[in-house]
Amino acid sequence: MAQGGAVKHKKKTKSVLKNIRQAEHRQAVNRMNRTRVRTAIRRMRAALTAGDAPGAEKLASATFSEVDKAIRKHTLTENTANRYKSRLTLALNALKNKKKA
Repeated sequence: MAQGGAVKHKKKTKSVLKNIRQAEHRQAVNRMNRTRVRTAIRRMRAALTAGDAPGAEKLASATFSEVDKAIRKHTLTENTANRYKSRLTLALNALKNKKKA
């Protein structure tokens, strides 16, 4: 946008105010869902980097469940969520194979 240009504001009609309230609510819900998913992924990654295969295995189903919920709630896109799950599964399998060898 140009420097010093006029900024357009919507009139504060009832519908605009309602739309603002709805957007704020959606933003809060999406933030909660995204935080829940990121925390689950962070816990699983911490278990993987610590080399705790049984702990990571226990966290895997809960983490994947949170990621799938985020897909259903449209917080994450399906491709992004599947990429997260794939990378975590690869890391878990590599850790398990390393423990066996």
